[in-house]
Amino acid sequence: MSDINPTTSKNVSDEETKDKPLNKEEKIDNVKQVKKVNHSQDKNPSNNYNKDLIQSKCQDFINLALNDLQVQKSELENDIKNLAHKKSQIDKELKSSFTGQSDAIARKVKGFQEYLTGALQDLTQSAEQLELVVQPVIVQPSPLDENSKEKSSNIKEQEPLPAISDTFKPDEKLIRSCFNKFLDQPDYYAEPWKLRRSLDSKDIDLLNDWFFSMGGRGAQPSRGNRSKNILVTAALIAILGELYGEQFQTLVLASQPERLGEWRRGLQDALGLSREDFGPNSGIVLFERPDSLIERADRLEATGDLPMIIIDAAEISVEIPILQFPIWLAFSASPEELYDDEDIF
Repeated sequence: MSDINPTTSKNVSDEETKDKPLNKEEKIDNVKQVKKVNHSQDKNPSNNYNKDLIQSKCQDFINLALNDLQVQKSELENDIKNLAHKKSQIDKELKSSFTGQSDAIARKVKGFQEYLTGALQDLTQSAEQLELVVQPVIVQPSPLDENSKEKSSNIKEQEPLPAISDTFKPDEKLIRSCFNKFLDQPDYYAEPWKLRRSLDSKDIDLLNDWFFSMGGRGAQPSRGNRSKNILVTAALIAILGELYGEQFQTLVLASQPERLGEWRRGLQDALGLSREDFGPNSGIVLFERPDSLIERADRLEATGDLPMIIIDAAEISVEIPILQFPIWLAFSASPEELYDDEDIF
């Protein structure tokens, strides 16, 4: 027992005291000791200075952070206002432009699709019925033939030529009876190639002037839009069908696919036609270029048929070779109508 170290005995006693619970008096002594230590620290002036310095720096940092946050808040509010203003402007533009133009875009796409389908069908039909051109045999004329030609030419020169305005005089009664029918109520169930719509007095005056004053060759003022011009053309086709039967073909010239599509739909509705009635071997052929139309008209005359040429009001000029054909009608548009047509197409 005498060999026990006093330090080890002290440690053991300390551990034992830690494990034992403190009584009330011991707790009060500990609190007093802590207060004394804190009081001694408060009396030290260096500690108070450091504490005030830290508090001032913290306050400066907090103020700086608050200022930054306020600046960022104001910038975000300005950005939100600008974005809201831009959004309202974009909404107005969409309502004013896109919605108004969507219908015109849809009509243009639909018209071009119908024209492209018809053009491909016409191309296949013409390719199937393509004929080889036979080289003509050139025979030198004899002197007797030349004498007979001179005599016949002299006889023709002596015969008086009828006036252009008298071209349709023999058929005036039939033409005017058609005019009277067109003024009546429309016959929506008429046979194909018969007019299923009615005309007004201005349309009749235009047709009367074209038939009996111009002899079926000349330009007439447009009726104000393409739909009314198509209706007048449909009436003209119906009358010529009564006069010539299947011995004539209508050739329509318009320089844009959308306009040709509008011509196709209008004539189908006014005359009760189908898609098969449009093509090189049908009653109506649509052309986008005047040289193709002139070539087709020459072929019709070579086979003994009659070409009837219709020129859209949007065409600025008429090709000179078209003027040689016996029957043609060109619609002359006003500047306002041309401007409106350009806006649409």
